[in-house]
Formats: sequence, C-alpha cells, structure tokens
Amino acid sequence: MRHDRHDEPLSDEERELFLQYLHRFARHDVDLFALMEVGDPEDPCYMTLARTPVPGTDPAAYRRP
Repeated sequence: MRHDRHDEPLSDEERELFLQYLHRFARHDVDLFALMEVGDPEDPCYMTLARTPVPGTDPAAYRRP
C-alpha cells in the first residue's frame, strides 16, 4: 500500500496505526537491524532500527511512544 499524501502530516488515527505497525514490524521482522531510506528523495531520512542502542547512547535517552 502506497500513499501519495507526502505533503501533509499524519492524522492522529494514522499516527496511532503507524506506531502499532512499527511495534509489530520490530517484533516480527527485525532480527538484528533494519536500514531504510524514507521520505523525500531530495531530502531523505535514514532510519536504523536495531536491537541495541546506538553505541555511546544511554538507553534512557530513548522514549517509548
């Protein structure tokens, strides 16, 4: 499923679905890590989903939505 509404923010309902899907993805699809490039191709966002914090980062710095 692709959406072409890239020029507007998520609604509250979409944000809640996104977080639910993200939690499910992390639980079932992320073995050690997942690397992604998302967003505008001219100004991409690089995402790293990993089972461990970024080296040197206190785990308390991460918030759980």
